Amino acid sequence: MPTKIISPVNTEFRKKLDIRPGDTVRVWQKIEEEKGKTRLQAFEGLVLARKHGREAGATFTVRKVIDGIGVERIFPLYSPMIDEIEMVRRAKVRRAKLYFIREKASKEIKRQMRRIMEAKYEEETPAQTEASADDSSVNTDKNKTGAKPEKGPEQKPEVAETPKKE
Repeated sequence: MPTKIISPVNTEFRKKLDIRPGDTVRVWQKIEEEKGKTRLQAFEGLVLARKHGREAGATFTVRKVIDGIGVERIFPLYSPMIDEIEMVRRAKVRRAKLYFIREKASKEIKRQMRRIMEAKYEEETPAQTEASADDSSVNTDKNKTGAKPEKGPEQKPEVAETPKKE
């Protein structure tokens, strides 16, 4: 006599669910707040990896960037705490595991920070040239007193040319 399995998870639907790396999915997870109260929370992100195929211990990793910080979650495919898995977008990728996305994101952030620092430096540079123009007026006052003129970046040292021997 066959035994009837009672499960809150529709295992047949989850087996047929074709989640691949590169897909953007929205996972609706049940969150227990108080005794007996649950709410649904969505976690939308990029699927980095899927492990263990369609067996009972199958998992998939989803990555999401929140406020500039990468957050990864590993979801069991047949977890009763997952209410629904929505496919938002499908992408064609050429890798089975997309772990390189972690380094790619950090390199992009470093590149953005470098641009910001360069912009700040360029803003400070005009202020310094105005200050040097003010200093040049002070230098002329020193010249009246008989002090030696200071050489700035604009002034070139005088070099006497030697006659060429033919």
